[in-house]
Amino acid sequence: MTMHETNVKPGAIFICSFPDCQASYNKAWKLEAHLCKHTGERPFKCEYNLCSKSFCTKYHLARHTLTHSGDRPYKCTEDGCNEGFTTNSNLKKHISRIHRQETKQYICTFEGCSKAFKKNNQLKSHECAHTQLLPFLCSHEGCGRRFSQHGKLKRHEKVHKGYSCTVEGCSFVGKNWTEMTNHKKVHIVRVQCDQCKKTFRDSWFLKQHQHVHSEERMVFHCPRDGCTRSYTTAFNLQSHILSFHEEQRSFICTHPGCGKSFAMKQSLLRHGVIHDPEKKQLKPRPKRSLASRLSGHKPKNKPRCIVPNSSPSSPNNCIWR
Repeated sequence: MTMHETNVKPGAIFICSFPDCQASYNKAWKLEAHLCKHTGERPFKCEYNLCSKSFCTKYHLARHTLTHSGDRPYKCTEDGCNEGFTTNSNLKKHISRIHRQETKQYICTFEGCSKAFKKNNQLKSHECAHTQLLPFLCSHEGCGRRFSQHGKLKRHEKVHKGYSCTVEGCSFVGKNWTEMTNHKKVHIVRVQCDQCKKTFRDSWFLKQHQHVHSEERMVFHCPRDGCTRSYTTAFNLQSHILSFHEEQRSFICTHPGCGKSFAMKQSLLRHGVIHDPEKKQLKPRPKRSLASRLSGHKPKNKPRCIVPNSSPSSPNNCIWR
């Protein structure tokens, strides 16, 4: 048995063949997804209405196509329930939580209390109400802090142990997760564009960037009769066709009193920031003309748009200064 073989997980038959990589998996699709980290390739491309996205595995591609169609193939079969889900695991969770009265195994033994819980950790947290003492004690010498949940204790223990870098030969230990995340950037091997020397984190992003240098930039013209709109991305063209020509807006905001609908799931997610201030706000970007976007040039100053005798919907009537 070689040194490499000793680190293979029991039952794992799909082993990474890249030098110095000891990753192994029990399923082929997991290995396929892992190999993308080495190659940067995303071989499974979406062919839905000119969508240009690509993925590492067939599973992730299949899950992505549901964002275009809005389909939820896994339907709940319980009487009176019309819920649908994109994955079988989500359907099982729904049935277990909503429709099944599963036996609760962990029962509070304090006098006068008969509450029951599915998990021991939930019982431990509940007992705090009786003892007034948090159940999970930090075992680090000299600490003595207590926590209401096991997960909170585990996160706290990192204060004592730190976050060790997993890259071979690196001895860095971060005091917190933020330090470790920032440190990981040191190990990223970036790929460089041979024309402008810009660097990217993998070959997929590099390929997307290289369209800027091609002599002919791809423009997506609306194929509908009488429509002259053009777009620089297939996503924007697809959104335009679904929204204005086919009037398909299957993604509906569920926030009380809103009810707005969108053609694309990504558009709904961006809209959701309005209702949830906790979500990270995207930095606003100035609108640019089609010609400006095609040139690949990023203006330093905010451009001034003059639209003489034309409707706001005309995309090619702006004069950029």
